[in-house]
Amino acid sequence: MMIPKFKLFIVILFVSSLFTSNLSNASTNTNPKDKVLITILRYVLTQGHYHPKKIDDAFSEKVYHTFLTRVDPSKRYFLQADIDEFSQYKTKIDDQIKNEDLSFFYLVYNRLMQRSEEAKAYYKDILATKFDFTKNETFDIDYEKAPYANNVNELIAIWHKQLKFNTLVHLDDKLIAEEDKKKEDSTYVKKTFNELEIEARETTLKNMNEYFERVEELTYSDWFSTFLNCISEEFDPHTTYFSPSLKKRFDISMAGKLEGIGARLQKKNNYTKVVELISGGPAWKAGELEVGDLILKVAQGDGDPVEIVGMRLDDAIELIKGKKGTEVRLTIKKIDGTIKVISIIRDVVELEETFVKSSIVTKNGKKYGIIHLPKFYISFDEQNFRNSATDMAKEIERLKEEKVEGIALDLRNNGGGSLKTAIEISGLFIEKGPVVQVKYRDKDAIVKKDKDPKIQWNGPLVVLVNELSASASEIFAAAMQDYKRAIIIGSKQTYGKGTVQSLINLNRYHDLNEDLGALKMTIQKFYRINGGSTQLEGVHADVVLPDRYRYMNIGERDLENPLQFDKVPQATYTIWDNYENFNKAINNSKKRIAANNYFKLIDENAKWLKKSQDDTLVYLNYEAYKNDLESHNKTAEKYKSISEYTSNLTYTSPKYEIPLLKENQDLADKRKAWHKNLHKDIYIEEAVNILADLKLKPSYVLVKN
Repeated sequence: MMIPKFKLFIVILFVSSLFTSNLSNASTNTNPKDKVLITILRYVLTQGHYHPKKIDDAFSEKVYHTFLTRVDPSKRYFLQADIDEFSQYKTKIDDQIKNEDLSFFYLVYNRLMQRSEEAKAYYKDILATKFDFTKNETFDIDYEKAPYANNVNELIAIWHKQLKFNTLVHLDDKLIAEEDKKKEDSTYVKKTFNELEIEARETTLKNMNEYFERVEELTYSDWFSTFLNCISEEFDPHTTYFSPSLKKRFDISMAGKLEGIGARLQKKNNYTKVVELISGGPAWKAGELEVGDLILKVAQGDGDPVEIVGMRLDDAIELIKGKKGTEVRLTIKKIDGTIKVISIIRDVVELEETFVKSSIVTKNGKKYGIIHLPKFYISFDEQNFRNSATDMAKEIERLKEEKVEGIALDLRNNGGGSLKTAIEISGLFIEKGPVVQVKYRDKDAIVKKDKDPKIQWNGPLVVLVNELSASASEIFAAAMQDYKRAIIIGSKQTYGKGTVQSLINLNRYHDLNEDLGALKMTIQKFYRINGGSTQLEGVHADVVLPDRYRYMNIGERDLENPLQFDKVPQATYTIWDNYENFNKAINNSKKRIAANNYFKLIDENAKWLKKSQDDTLVYLNYEAYKNDLESHNKTAEKYKSISEYTSNLTYTSPKYEIPLLKENQDLADKRKAWHKNLHKDIYIEEAVNILADLKLKPSYVLVKN
């Protein structure tokens, strides 16, 4: 579709202050570029999305609620009267989208500008007065359930509690720091509680000033992009609009978000959340940062920490990333609710650590191979061609030379990658046949097959997965499960991402002299060969191993508007029927897990973590706050022994790697660290137990060379 040319009138934004009345007045005039953009977006979404939604009153209500939540997540700007005024558009946004009418957006945007400007006076006045931390007072930080303020006094009361809690956290930090100084120097005279209370309020004031400075840097375009994403993400959480500036920074590998510490970050309400650690990256090597952690503050070395709660993700990333060799100190909130400061030395992600690697373990006189695959990688760089399928085949051959009796393939935290290599790696363990089904909108599913009849490994196979095994990992694990080729062990289910996205340049739909950005849109869906989708359901393990995320919603099901699970016709395939005791080995493992005290403790910890996550009440009385914190930390200490577990198994490098370790001390250190972690890994230990138990039929010959 080609949009006719028009004379473009661009709203000039005075970027030094987002809240000026000039900007507010200018934004009431419909920008022709915005009208074209919303028309193109609607066209592409309805014509190209895998599962297009009807843009009707129900759609309108969802966009309405989502947008209000995005612009005022803590309900500290809008009054109930504002919401009552906005509500006239609750079921009209669908009509406005179709008619290029942006009245709702402009009304909310201008009111947000007004309320934000008013809020500057609130927080400054509040922080000018001493807080009473002896008063018995609580605050529920579950903002979704909280009502909007009916008047300015109620709104100021909300601000008061939020600022009081922020100050209380800073005050506690300062009190602890004073105690530490006294321990280091007995002559040190500690500051009084009142002195520290003043300093804590000053810190909160500084953070709030910086917060509003960052908000003022947001452009009109940023807010409009937020509105457009409330529309696009209603189709599914992976369908996202990229403004021209974001499109320029976008990289399929997300390299920009991995620079510095090697972690992929995501905005979760007001928080910056860790959603992935990259193998070989500094955060992964340091071992203290975990998926699910919330980053609260960022400090450069010994510098003062900057609070990033409420900060734009791009701005937070700019603070976190930095030059190789420099130190960043992160204040993080763990999933158990404890607050911790960790130090990470920035570095580049080491490519070698993202490749396949293997180890040998001996149990009861028999050898078994452990293969770690961090992602399904592929490269077409002629100077350094690597792909996970050819690397996996080589690693299997090396393990066969070691005369291993079974292989455990570790796909935990493997976020996916190349579909082609997932199919080829599946083919290393089965004869030729279907591996996955791929479906476009309104089309029959296409069966993707392994066409090579050669089997690289025909012996016992166990595949380890967890909640963060996604996409291509799920395709491989599902194929191995459907063929009954491997026993799948790990989390109750994998991530559950069974969709494929494509980046669409929106400029192909117009002939303006304007960059309208791009849309990352879901265009395909994956299905198992048994007909079921991996979407939402993921792959359910044959043997469920308790882990700390067991009772939490981690994965696709935790996102807003995910596409649903469904089925297509089953492909034609033959089960790999060469195990003598497949079901018995599964049952034996379940019995071992039920009787294992460490697994019992892990499960108990998981229940406590879920309870902690659901507890949103915080104390504004200092003694009550401190007691609650100490009680929480005391309970967390109870589960410390989980991380101290060690097995009686010893892991070594395969023979081919021994000369390399002698020549390369860096590689030797990395393997030493990996083997140490394997030695403490109760999940790998159970994988080895299953391999030792799993028997092939007497008539079936295991090929070891």
